[in-house]
Amino acid sequence: MTFNNFSRPPLKLLALAAFATALSAQDSPLLTATPPQKIAARRDATVEARVSIQLRSGYHANSNAPNEDYLIPLRLRWESGPLVPVDVIYPKPEEKNYPFSSKPVSVFTGEFEIVTRFKVDGRAPAGPGVLIGKLRYQACSEDTCYRPATVEIRLPYEIR
Repeated sequence: MTFNNFSRPPLKLLALAAFATALSAQDSPLLTATPPQKIAARRDATVEARVSIQLRSGYHANSNAPNEDYLIPLRLRWESGPLVPVDVIYPKPEEKNYPFSSKPVSVFTGEFEIVTRFKVDGRAPAGPGVLIGKLRYQACSEDTCYRPATVEIRLPYEIR
């Protein structure tokens, strides 16, 4: 079978390629995010959610340091909902030397937590729900940076 600019590959071939790509990503993730436990809170309360992050050995994610504009920083952002983010707290980054930079780079490595403080909206409807967060990061080794990626974080909650 030949392909030219005007024909498309068979759907089975496309599905197989997509499956292989997804399987590969699941088998060797560079970053794993464990979602927070369910939050139960009253209206107008302040609550915290903790997201556990693990970067594979030998990799780092750039921190949110303001003096490194050329790097893609790790960031957690939450969609709007009855839990309103007040503060996202990242751990203290490490300063590491890499061959690609003449000065130390501010990075996260290994295992760490990101804590978000939320204020529960005073008009939030009672009951369960799920708030969606997006963790954007760029994983790098000593000599290669991979494409930026985004991981969806699901925070289950119940407003009482």
